[in-house]
Amino acid sequence: MTDNFPGRGFGNAQPFQPSSDDAAATRPVSYAPANPAPRPPVQPTSGQQMPPAQGHAPSQPAPSPHMSATAAAPAQPSAALQSAPRPAVAPASQGAGQNDAQKSHQAAGNTLYEIGRVIEIAGSGSQVQLSAKLINDLANHQDPAIAMAGQVGSQVKIRVGNVWLLANIRTQRLDMADAASIIAAVDFLGEGDEERLTGKIYNFRRGVTRYPVPGSSVFAVSSPDLKQVYAADGRAHVAIGTVFPTRDIRASLYVDAMLGKHFALLGSTGTGKSTSAALILHKICDLAPQGHIVMIDPHGEYSAAFKGNGALYDVNNLAMPYWLMNFAEHCEVLINSTGDDWQTDADILAKCLLQARSKSRIAESIGKLTVDAPVPYLLSDLTNIIQNEMGKLDKATNSAPYMRLKSKIEELKADPRYNFMFSGMLVGDSMTDFLSKIFRLPSAGKPISIIDVSAVPSDITSTVVAVLSRLVFDYAIWSRNEPQRPILLVCEEAHRYIPSDRMSGASAVRTILERIAKEGRKYGVSLGLITQRPSDLAEGVLSQCGTIISMRLNNDRDQAYVRAAMPEGARGFLDSIPALRNRECIICGEGVSIPIRVALDTLEEERRPASEDPLFSVLWQETGGEEEILDRVVRRWRAQGR
Repeated sequence: MTDNFPGRGFGNAQPFQPSSDDAAATRPVSYAPANPAPRPPVQPTSGQQMPPAQGHAPSQPAPSPHMSATAAAPAQPSAALQSAPRPAVAPASQGAGQNDAQKSHQAAGNTLYEIGRVIEIAGSGSQVQLSAKLINDLANHQDPAIAMAGQVGSQVKIRVGNVWLLANIRTQRLDMADAASIIAAVDFLGEGDEERLTGKIYNFRRGVTRYPVPGSSVFAVSSPDLKQVYAADGRAHVAIGTVFPTRDIRASLYVDAMLGKHFALLGSTGTGKSTSAALILHKICDLAPQGHIVMIDPHGEYSAAFKGNGALYDVNNLAMPYWLMNFAEHCEVLINSTGDDWQTDADILAKCLLQARSKSRIAESIGKLTVDAPVPYLLSDLTNIIQNEMGKLDKATNSAPYMRLKSKIEELKADPRYNFMFSGMLVGDSMTDFLSKIFRLPSAGKPISIIDVSAVPSDITSTVVAVLSRLVFDYAIWSRNEPQRPILLVCEEAHRYIPSDRMSGASAVRTILERIAKEGRKYGVSLGLITQRPSDLAEGVLSQCGTIISMRLNNDRDQAYVRAAMPEGARGFLDSIPALRNRECIICGEGVSIPIRVALDTLEEERRPASEDPLFSVLWQETGGEEEILDRVVRRWRAQGR
């Protein structure tokens, strides 16, 4: 492919310099007029060879009226003049019907702004040489997308045949051989067809099938171009904000693609992460009022946000039966010993728990009962069985393991903090009712369940989350022959439950969430992870998320962790993560057409989570009523929130 601009001298090892004529440098590039007048051929000077224009005979038509006198003059020996950019785009060919197409392009106002050329091509990206003057001249353009032309994080387009190739600028450096030029590394994002009559981009798709060649012209991307690129297609989607740097182009998430392959929302404290999560979930609930969403809320933030369209549960009304735990979760709650003693206690618990489950009437209808089966049993039956086993003379150990288990069970029954789970009122077979209310089956117009675990005792919080997560996964497995009801499980502060190996060892909640991340898609379970410390997540979990929504991250290790999980084409956007403002994010992956930077919408006051930062300068001006405040706080403190 040769350069479309006669007289540019591309490919002749000349620096890319703006013309000394300011009018020629700043004038937009437009298509040639419909009926160009003939022009005498240009004779090159001695020792200088002019590059032929693509598809043109030696005798060239007259320049466009938009061309400057400098651009139309015969070539001179001056290298600077030879390499000066030509602001007018000559047509690639003069075939039949070409004049009509040019008229249509001009009538549509499809102005092109050339800012550089391609100098190196690689498989995933390339290098382009940009004119610093042309970029500066566009900085005050009324179109914000064109005003951003050439800056890090902005997009450029390159024509390859009848296709526009879109690329993102990742890095920039000064061209040491020419102080007026900038060398920029770009990542290819995708390509779109060129509409013949208007020159606009349409049918944009991810990936590249044809690459440009060195010397190809690089143009600024306009807002109309971005509107076509980011326009949502016929797939189900939710609009969550505005594409940066435009003013009116909506950024959309494809719901099926995002939920089908999991998603992660990342951001440091104070960047608007909770409000962004509420915004996305509200949009999904509005789109699918009969959906099924379970959200683990460790701080009690989201109850205020979803009181109108969600079901809210905490320790006062959760009523999660203890017998829903499997054997591993029983061990986490009832066994405190370590080493060889832990294994001894686990063996005794497994034997006694199976006997306790077998006493249920439901067990009679089960052919082969296992210790993991969610069959109701009485805690009193379990303690009696442990007592009986302890009294046997042929037991393999002393009485200490039995006493440890029995004491722990009696402690849980006596502590009112555990009543939401270990109450004597939860011995009935309420599994169907519990699953119905937690999974919103049916949803009754409230598709999301907010599980507030902020008041759950810290020693069993991870076990409660493990039980809820496992129930979601097990329900999906055992309902495969039924009409499918996909479930979205959203886990706030995910690094607490899926910690990396250097932070913690194996646990029931980590095991089940890692399994959902790897296998949940097959069974209709989607996982949404929200965290402020992605580097503390278990290795590989973030890479299982098909869509990553990253807000500002201040920690270098977190940035590196996210960079490793994001696709290659998003590298240019990653560099802007530390510089994002509040309520701005970078989105890449399956949920969007191409990586985008988004200014998120403002959420209505009544739909926001209770996570606003306190205004110290204002609140510390107030006084009075402290005695009543302390009385009420102490009363709730002692009653543990009841």
